[in-house]
Amino acid sequence: MSMSSPVLEFELPQALQLSPYRTFSRDEWAKLRDGVHLTLSEADLVRLSGLIEKISQEEVTDIYLPVAKLVNYYVRAAQLLHGATTRFFNHGDAKMPFIIGVAGSVAVGKSTSARVLRELLVRWPNHPRVDLVPTDGFLWPNAELERRGIMHKKGFPESFDQARLLQFVADVKAGKARVEAPVYSHFSYDILPGEKIVVDRPDILIIEGLNVLQPAKLPKHGDAVPFVSDLLDFSIYIDAEPAVIEKWYVTRFLRLYRTAFRDKDAYFYRYSKLTQEQAIAQALKLWRTINLVNLKKNILPTRKRANLILSKGDSHRVETVALRKL
Repeated sequence: MSMSSPVLEFELPQALQLSPYRTFSRDEWAKLRDGVHLTLSEADLVRLSGLIEKISQEEVTDIYLPVAKLVNYYVRAAQLLHGATTRFFNHGDAKMPFIIGVAGSVAVGKSTSARVLRELLVRWPNHPRVDLVPTDGFLWPNAELERRGIMHKKGFPESFDQARLLQFVADVKAGKARVEAPVYSHFSYDILPGEKIVVDRPDILIIEGLNVLQPAKLPKHGDAVPFVSDLLDFSIYIDAEPAVIEKWYVTRFLRLYRTAFRDKDAYFYRYSKLTQEQAIAQALKLWRTINLVNLKKNILPTRKRANLILSKGDSHRVETVALRKL
């Protein structure tokens, strides 16, 4: 007579529920900027604000200055480690840029956060050259997406030329000169042929996109499979409740519906012919059938891979900050 093995169930007691993060309230986080006094002009704030997110001096001071201060410490430590390694091997390596990834959902404000962070970091004396590259440029062109039958999955991991993106980040990390990245246009909703962003040995590179924290699938044979997230020195996830992001997405869609979509050369010109009620319905359809699905399936699962999580409330104001423990 065979006997089945007992199923062992193990659950940590509540007192031992451990988190890899230390969480700060907004006020607690703001105090960590102590000793740093940088301000941005009103013109800077206007230039850095997003389509529906207006960056305030308070947000810069309370949230992004402590982030920039923390990143500055990480950069200095990485520079010292790289210098020590170079001395150990007794040869001069090219400067190794510090690479920051900024991830999060469509419409959550990650592009705005990346722009503000770059503006602050470039003002530190030991890393004056800071470049910012959106990963949108590494989407497959629309013609290729159509050929593959995945136009409806634009923004999903499979809609990106992952090999090209990985090569770009690896070349920058290796200190190569004049590394080129393709450019994406939200107006034409496609890659711009012949347009390039040139990254030439920066001190810091910020890459911003939906899937920069995506892990590689582990191969059964055990060999290394490199992925973009493996090359990041620091990562930030911009977070908000999906219902809140949905509201921002619809608000942004309506803003474009009243402005950019009116241009006959715009990819979404056809939406300008809708009534406002129809435009809202279309925005909700796009959000719920594409972007929300991508958020739940691919983006949100990467949140806990970030070094820093900035969690926003309904007004785009960061309410809590979670920092991964060393």
